[in-house]
Amino acid sequence: MTSNSNNENLVPIYSVKSGNVEMVEKVVKTDKEWREILSSDSYSVARKQGTELAFTGKYHDCHEDGIYECVCCGTDLFDSKAKFDSGTGWPSFWEPVASQNVKEHEDKSLGMIRIEVLCARCEAHLGHVFNDGPKPTGLRYCMNSAALKLSKR
Repeated sequence: MTSNSNNENLVPIYSVKSGNVEMVEKVVKTDKEWREILSSDSYSVARKQGTELAFTGKYHDCHEDGIYECVCCGTDLFDSKAKFDSGTGWPSFWEPVASQNVKEHEDKSLGMIRIEVLCARCEAHLGHVFNDGPKPTGLRYCMNSAALKLSKR
């Protein structure tokens, strides 16, 4: 965070490492800049609201311990301790590391209404959340592996 930042460019993000909510700058890049730093799959999913095919993403059957971060900006999104096998072919979580780290948006594409999940810091498309998950939340955050990177503990 730079000293000349105005509050409009700041967003509260919970950091797993520090255990605190920190005010950090939003990450805003041009389409060209995103294309240069992301793989084609990550760009398609995270910046163009794509979806990877079921059972093809590298994290759908991953059981390693760590924090899943945004592939675009590194924001902490999901803890592997909240991951479960939903049988859908996408990595699924029953909660994010902190509610302020994700944003939800109504998605009316594909002729249905779903709740899209975005990174709160850079607005990357992560996936969708559904009300058919396990306890304690009853939620299923169905994410795309291409929008995530696992930082192992």
